[in-house]
Amino acid sequence: MSDIVNEAVVVLNEKLAGNDFGGTAKFDIEGEGAVMMDANGARAADEDADVTLSADADTFQSIIEGDTNPTSAFMTGKLKVDGDMGMAMKLAAALS
Repeated sequence: MSDIVNEAVVVLNEKLAGNDFGGTAKFDIEGEGAVMMDANGARAADEDADVTLSADADTFQSIIEGDTNPTSAFMTGKLKVDGDMGMAMKLAAALS
């Protein structure tokens, strides 16, 4: 796994602690790998999920660091969402 994916797992587990968004989600980081999130937290994995969010590494890092709003990234085409949009919104709320 890439350093970006490993760092993302750590940061996402901190942000998701105590927040069960009620499903499964996957961040697909272009050229780096994937991070799965569910009731057990975040882990480096590429599995089927209720919603898949795809972005390049810079956009993804900016989102998890809190510098970029996920909704803004989606509206400007930097973040692509495939699957349950409601689940994506719950995840965005849990990460903020």
